[in-house]
Amino acid sequence: MNASRREALAAYGLVSPWLIGFLFLSLGPMVASAVLSFTDYDLLNFGATEAVGLENYREAFTGDPVFWQSLRVTAYYALLAVALDLVVGLALAMVLNTGFRGVRFLRTVYYLPAVVSGVAVALLWLWIFQPSTGLANEILGLFGLPPIRWVYSSTWVIPSFVLMSLWGVGRSAFIYLAILQQIPTNLYEAAAVDGTGALSRFRRITLPLVTPAIFLNLVLGVIGNFQIFTQGFVISQGGPGTSSLFYVLYLYRNAFSYFRVGYASALAWILFLLLLALTLVTFASSSRWVYYEAGRDR
Repeated sequence: MNASRREALAAYGLVSPWLIGFLFLSLGPMVASAVLSFTDYDLLNFGATEAVGLENYREAFTGDPVFWQSLRVTAYYALLAVALDLVVGLALAMVLNTGFRGVRFLRTVYYLPAVVSGVAVALLWLWIFQPSTGLANEILGLFGLPPIRWVYSSTWVIPSFVLMSLWGVGRSAFIYLAILQQIPTNLYEAAAVDGTGALSRFRRITLPLVTPAIFLNLVLGVIGNFQIFTQGFVISQGGPGTSSLFYVLYLYRNAFSYFRVGYASALAWILFLLLLALTLVTFASSSRWVYYEAGRDR
């Protein structure tokens, strides 16, 4: 056996754990769900399967008002959460990009929530949002403001989840920070010599140069927030009523509460196609507003 063949076998051996996991834990279930989405799969009747063609998709779009409600709730949450994450993440990154004392410690603190379990975080925020004993209403009371029912109110439940999403803002802030630290300081020095103010420097220098990070955080934010599940499952169970019935939570209920696995598979593929469309639109629009310095040199 020659050296190149041995190297090839060694390479395949090294990637085989990932490859096996991908085939059996990702690609395999995806193919299975695609097939099941065209069937009426009865989980309680030992997996009895009946082909129904596009019936599951037709029911979702024309015969299931809860499908549209869950999509509206999720889109409303994703819009607010992504917008807030983009703005607060950039502001936090600019603060962490300064050289004040203890900044390294703060960087660690703000990134830690990204590695904490989602269930533990949800339970923590459930306590914070308790109407009678929660920390949120205690803080409002210090300013003489009336208490809010937070996740127990159909009006406030989605804003509550949006505030909760700021717990993980450190992830997007560190993506911004990586870009900010690459901006040459001589650009700011030259602008300061010309008498340019801080706001103008941000608008003309910082903002254009961080648009690649904004683009990345936008794509990741849309994909991630449309798949919100843990908070709704642990904290509100979709309530009050259906005011926090997120799309993936509704999908989960169809699969494991109503045992409509075929319909749940169709909902999963609808979400996949929706996210694919939103991602493609974002990529198509990026040439108009994302500034790549390397591309300008060609």
